[in-house]
Amino acid sequence: MQIIWKLERCTVKDIRETVGGKKLPPHSTISSIVRILDDKGFLGHKAYGRTYEYFPTITKADYSKKTIRDFVGDYFGGSMNSLVSFLVKENDLDLEALNELIKENDKTKKS
Repeated sequence: MQIIWKLERCTVKDIRETVGGKKLPPHSTISSIVRILDDKGFLGHKAYGRTYEYFPTITKADYSKKTIRDFVGDYFGGSMNSLVSFLVKENDLDLEALNELIKENDKTKKS
């Protein structure tokens, strides 16, 4: 999705060339991934004969929200509190940083 957002409108060939490197990923691999994203509604496409041009139908922000919701639902029973508790326990988020996030969130709500 990052590449497609960057390119805005692209073909599988464009994506392969953007990924780049000395050895391009197989066309079939990129095509499969793009078709899955299209089937899920994250992409739209326009056909030009046998070639398809793809474009995002979801913003990065909306995609991020959906991904986080799905992640929290799958791994933390839908509880954001459980996610935050896990991050604090695993030392990925210290209490000082958590308090700063709470303060920033409160400021945002008041604005």
